[in-house]
Amino acid sequence: MRPMLRVALMRHHARIARWLHGSHMLAFLPALALAGFWIGGEVLLIFIAIGVPLTYALTGQDAPGTLDPDRPLPDLVDLATATALADHMIARATGAKLGTACFLVEAEGLDVIRRRAGDMVAQDLQETLLQRLRGQLRRGDRVARIGDSRFLVLLSPSLRLDLEALLLMANRMQRALEEPAETEGGTHFLSVAVGFCASSRLRDHAGGAQLIDAAATALTEALANGPSAVRAWSESMRVQRRARKTLLEEVERALAKGQIRPWFQPQLCTSTGAISGVEALARWLHPERGIVPPVEFLTALEEAGQLDRLSEVMLDHSLSALRRWDETGLAIPRVSVNFSDVELRNPRLVTRLKWELDRFGLPASRLGVEVLETVIADAPEGVVARNITALSQLGCQIDLDDFGTGHASITALRRFAVHRLKIDRSFVTRVDRDEEQRRMLAAVLGLADRLGLETVAEGVESVAEHALLAQLGCDHVQGFGIARPMPADQLADWARGYAERVAAAQNIGRSTGTA
Repeated sequence: MRPMLRVALMRHHARIARWLHGSHMLAFLPALALAGFWIGGEVLLIFIAIGVPLTYALTGQDAPGTLDPDRPLPDLVDLATATALADHMIARATGAKLGTACFLVEAEGLDVIRRRAGDMVAQDLQETLLQRLRGQLRRGDRVARIGDSRFLVLLSPSLRLDLEALLLMANRMQRALEEPAETEGGTHFLSVAVGFCASSRLRDHAGGAQLIDAAATALTEALANGPSAVRAWSESMRVQRRARKTLLEEVERALAKGQIRPWFQPQLCTSTGAISGVEALARWLHPERGIVPPVEFLTALEEAGQLDRLSEVMLDHSLSALRRWDETGLAIPRVSVNFSDVELRNPRLVTRLKWELDRFGLPASRLGVEVLETVIADAPEGVVARNITALSQLGCQIDLDDFGTGHASITALRRFAVHRLKIDRSFVTRVDRDEEQRRMLAAVLGLADRLGLETVAEGVESVAEHALLAQLGCDHVQGFGIARPMPADQLADWARGYAERVAAAQNIGRSTGTA
């Protein structure tokens, strides 16, 4: 038994050491001491007092909060420890009249692998990436993991740390980490983004926190510019980050004050000409800047973790508008609301929507749930799939948004009980003038027809496009050529005027036929 225990301890020595050094031990150790005293009295308490430091010594780790910056780092460190290490490295560099630099490395896709293959596979990949990083660095350089998929590198004081040298180093790290990685779960391919900053680029008296923050800003810029990007920090990034922070604060206040609300864009049936529904689109009514389009604030809301709150606001205003239109006798069959993958991961989403529909006295068939094609393609199972299926079973109409831009399979369309395909505007633009575009659109419409799915063409901007789409068999159309998004009260006026124009045209047709 004892030899087996010894072998197990030797095999898992590194993991035991990382667990003992985790920040959770700061809370665990006092609880352990109290439990020991409660159960065994002073004798057990003395045993714990002697045994715990001895255990740390045997695992080669310092007790929490006493990390020596000159000793090898544990695999995982918290932000406070990373900042202290950066302070130490800057102090050494300044004293020797040299420079240092900080790299932050993000392994993109590691969270997806964790969800699909499990924690053990993700942990093996973390260890592999960490070992590869260490293999690319010099003896005095420091490297550790500071998040599930993020790694910190601090260079020891050096004379030549110009932009060219740091770029070469970043590219070397990136190439090493992007090599295929073998685990028990198979072969994995990761994209790696890198952001870095040299201490010489910062203002005088900048500390470790500023150095890491600058590298984080550069990494954010890299992640925003596609996979496998590398970015060096610059002063302009500081200005952009300050503006971004201001936007985040503004948009959170706007949501709280009711400045962000839905505007509605009508959809028309091509066979009858009647209004077949409306889509709710978020608009920010800024007191100084006027109407702010969603492209400028939706990302900020996502960063602030406010997408669920936005969903609540949009749903409440949309169902309230639908109820008011019913009371005034307007025939608006359905309102469609967009749901992001963040919202669709909420396990209470179906219950909340059912409660909202009951509150307004509306059947589920009056609510359209718009889901991006990429969401369905990336979530074949799990809470997202269960929510979409449950909403369809509840009676909501599931619309697949931006169809043609993702990779959703025909099987997925069936499994998620999709009702309508919303054809992306890239298929619609110039369809009346481009033969190639027309053939592509006809193929999409033919596929939908064979699957028994209705279609909505987005981005219709001219009468010619509207007419051709009707001829090709598209069921519904939507776009600036029909009407721009508008507030609920303006939509009511527009709908009444549109109904009058349609009735007048039908009367002209009847009178012409009689004559």
